[in-house]
Amino acid sequence: MGNLVKLPKAALFGAANGVMFMTFFGALWSAIGIIGSNKLGAPWPLVLSGVATLTLLIGAITLFGKASNVNNVTTLKKKEKWNKINRNFGIICGLEGLAILIASVLCNLFDRFEVFFPIMAIIVGVHFFPLARLFRENFYYGTGAVLSILGIISLFIPLNTTLGDVSLIARSTFIGFGSALTLWVTGLRIWITMLKQLKE
Repeated sequence: MGNLVKLPKAALFGAANGVMFMTFFGALWSAIGIIGSNKLGAPWPLVLSGVATLTLLIGAITLFGKASNVNNVTTLKKKEKWNKINRNFGIICGLEGLAILIASVLCNLFDRFEVFFPIMAIIVGVHFFPLARLFRENFYYGTGAVLSILGIISLFIPLNTTLGDVSLIARSTFIGFGSALTLWVTGLRIWITMLKQLKE
């Protein structure tokens, strides 16, 4: 018997792409935190990062698999709606990437690269607000707010500090781990939400 669901393939593929996005960028932010922490608490930050990344990767692959096996029972109108949503998702993410590129160039131009990661977190946070409206997912407003606040707070954190006998890049440690955790929680939320909808 086929897997009959109300959700069109485009919706499932969109969710799978979202989880993959959180997986990849969560791992990237985690790497920034790990490098900044200068082996503080090693190897646990790396282990936890690996577990979170692998878990969400499995979630993304699971959703891709379910999307491929879906026997679509949906109207053409709904299918077109989700295709439009996914196109707009691509546009929003493209603009986010462009904004990050411009920020990188300007930070290098003015020799202020130490503020790049906080600015990048703010940009990533802001891009969740149109996504929240696009997907009608209020949880994304929280994700965007948290990332933006983390970025703003990190601007006031000393660039470098010493904890015990370990010298670390405090700003990178804070924004890296904070952003990674936020994206991982969001990715887990997407995965669980889609699994629930598939069971309805």
